[in-house]
Amino acid sequence: MNKNIIKVCSIAFAASFLASCSDSFLEEKKDNNNVNKEVYNDFTGAQLRVNSIYGECLPNPSSVSGWNNNCTGLASDIQAKATEEYCGMSGSSEQSFVNPLYELDALTGNVVPDYFTNEQKHLSNVWGRIRNINDVIAGLEGCTLSESQKNQLLGQAYFFRAWCYYQLVKWYGGVPIIKEVQETSPSSFTPRSSAKDCFSFIISDLDTSAKLLTDATTHGGWSGENWGRVTSGTALALKGRVMVLWASPMFNRANDQQRWKDAYEAIKESLPVLNACGYDLYTGTNDVNASAFATIFGQTKNCEDVFVTLFNTEDPMQSGEAGDKGKNNYWENNIRPANTNNRTGGMEPSAMIVDMFPMADGKLPSSASTYNKLEKSSFEYDRNYPFMNRDPRFYRTFAFPGVRWAYNGDASQGGVNNNPQDGANYALWNYVWYTNQDDAGNVESGEAYGADNLLKNKKGLYVRKRTSDYDLGSSLYVYNSGYSRGAFARSASPFIEIRYAEVLLNYAEAACGAGHMDVAVEQLQKIRSRVGYTAENNYGLPANLASDQATCMSAVLLERQIELAYEGKRFDDMRRWMLYDGGATKVAGAPDTWTLTGWGGNTCQWLGFTPLNGQRRERMEFRVADKYGVGGTTYESDPLIKAGVSRCQPIDLRKPLATQQEQLKTWYQENLVRKDNKGDGRDSYHQDLTISYRAKYYFLGFSLGAMNRNDARLKQTIGWSDNRGGTGTFDPLAETSK
Repeated sequence: MNKNIIKVCSIAFAASFLASCSDSFLEEKKDNNNVNKEVYNDFTGAQLRVNSIYGECLPNPSSVSGWNNNCTGLASDIQAKATEEYCGMSGSSEQSFVNPLYELDALTGNVVPDYFTNEQKHLSNVWGRIRNINDVIAGLEGCTLSESQKNQLLGQAYFFRAWCYYQLVKWYGGVPIIKEVQETSPSSFTPRSSAKDCFSFIISDLDTSAKLLTDATTHGGWSGENWGRVTSGTALALKGRVMVLWASPMFNRANDQQRWKDAYEAIKESLPVLNACGYDLYTGTNDVNASAFATIFGQTKNCEDVFVTLFNTEDPMQSGEAGDKGKNNYWENNIRPANTNNRTGGMEPSAMIVDMFPMADGKLPSSASTYNKLEKSSFEYDRNYPFMNRDPRFYRTFAFPGVRWAYNGDASQGGVNNNPQDGANYALWNYVWYTNQDDAGNVESGEAYGADNLLKNKKGLYVRKRTSDYDLGSSLYVYNSGYSRGAFARSASPFIEIRYAEVLLNYAEAACGAGHMDVAVEQLQKIRSRVGYTAENNYGLPANLASDQATCMSAVLLERQIELAYEGKRFDDMRRWMLYDGGATKVAGAPDTWTLTGWGGNTCQWLGFTPLNGQRRERMEFRVADKYGVGGTTYESDPLIKAGVSRCQPIDLRKPLATQQEQLKTWYQENLVRKDNKGDGRDSYHQDLTISYRAKYYFLGFSLGAMNRNDARLKQTIGWSDNRGGTGTFDPLAETSK
């Protein structure tokens, strides 16, 4: 391509979204925002412009949520930390959606997250992304490419414009709708549109995307190096998610049935298109202990990958072009224990989600204090042995002392000889001991040391979800125990933003909301059958789901929580359904139309769900039994080693669990004690703090920085202060903008 066609900016973007893309594609991953319109008359140049959109917009599982990234499940993400999945409240200098001591504010103190503008720099701004997409759309619509070439590129651009607006609307309700590149001038101003108009705009863009991509993608989807690009099915899957959001209580306070019916029909009609694009529920072969479910996350080109970010194993720390090629997924590096030389030490789930996960019969433990309309399990749940008789997905979601978690590598290569050496036979033994007995009984003490050289860098339990599991034939990483970013940092595992299972769950939710509970139940059965549930026990589902709408919806939301755990979806679900307070709390200055009149005026009561507000999340660990005394601070001072205790065989998920579980339980009984430690914060008097998600957080206001960077005519959201000494007047629930 003639170099004078494109004026390449000095900023290099990682726009290579394909794990298996060609070297030439990887070498061209530059930002080409500043272009001459003639570039669109050349397919390669036009595709480079579209590729730049991918680089700016694809979800990044290695980063926390922000203006440019949605939540992907990281333990450090403030959205994930506002759910049952993790525990811990940020301090006064950090943002938190659930800390009762520090309220998020638009002006001072704990400033509300800015998902609206972020920075004044054009390329570091959500509106810069949208401007770039609008420029691409305009350039493609006026170019001389063939109709088929033009359509496949335009379809991708329309999808990402809708994606960007979806990310804004789910936070702010109504935002300015900008369809064309605007000239930068003081007089240029676009007011906030109503949420209704924004949803219509997003849906229109997704319909346009699906139509334009039909010829290119509905004959099996993209192939070769283009696999991973969005398709007609991707557009319709996002449309389904968007329409379910519009029908949910957060936006639909009166439970307008037409919204549910529209969502139901749209998703129903989309399923054949998704199938034509090559998407389906992945079931695998010879499933053992939810192995098919686990395989999805460590495999490329899986049929469940509806909207996916792909990666490669190139080293981004190399200089020059070699480093520019690197695009790694750090998830594996984030979840693996420290004694595998991952550098981060793993991510720790809360005891709350571990204890409430379903049992082997598909029903909640009898001790679960939420989803109270659903049947409880016939299996006894003993919290001292949380691995006993659980839903098969439990073992693919969490790791605990005494479970095999193999990988392709040798942690001793990094010069730390006490680390378990044989990755192919790695088992996690993360029990702990204390150096004095007082700490062993103190819930606030962190003075525990972990076995197998974990020492201070240990977790009570680990998040295992989305691992690249060696025992499933997956090792999409270049293991290097001495690599400065961590042994697993160079990973090519994909991140799946929309799975086909989510499409079915969206369908189930819309069907239930529209009164088609029988259809909702069918989708739950499909998802549960993949992990081993059968018709013999009704797939572990209550018998009354097809006749009781509230119980059915409760079952759908539970299935979402379990199936999509640690995929970055739970916070959005909790906001949509107002599960912090049931929607019963009033927002200062809000009109009567904000009052929840559908669902009996309280979603939590209607669902039988215990509001998260007022609860605490704790951590759990397994310490050595008192009879072994205390230990020291070194690997050799493990009290069990000193006592000559032999370990039982770790649970191997390639084999049936029944006997293995009993053996591990016996070993726990003899050697370990469960200890619950402080998870969420305590005040200066050591009194427990409980979760407090303010009602005004359902619709965020603009931060002071965002208001200062925008026209004074841009209205603040109701419930939030503006930068002129007043209060917000924009109503996200109004039918029209004023």
